[in-house]
Amino acid sequence: MDEAMQAELERLKAENDALKKGGSRTMTLKVSEKGGVSVYGLGRFPVTLYKEQWLKLLGMADEIRAFIAENEGKLKTREKPGT
Repeated sequence: MDEAMQAELERLKAENDALKKGGSRTMTLKVSEKGGVSVYGLGRFPVTLYKEQWLKLLGMADEIRAFIAENEGKLKTREKPGT
């Protein structure tokens, strides 16, 4: 394998490792094809709800936080891939 090809292979490996670590992953919002609000970056797939569903869910934020606090011992934390 020539030097240029070897250098490109090493660059691609490094880029692949950086993507796998997900350290630079940020959450983004987009309007879906059907007019919903999609949140990207929480997991492998986006979370998509319609406007009224998001507003209803956001209105329950305090209840959700209280539920999580009350059930802390039963809930699991998702491990980041590679850790």
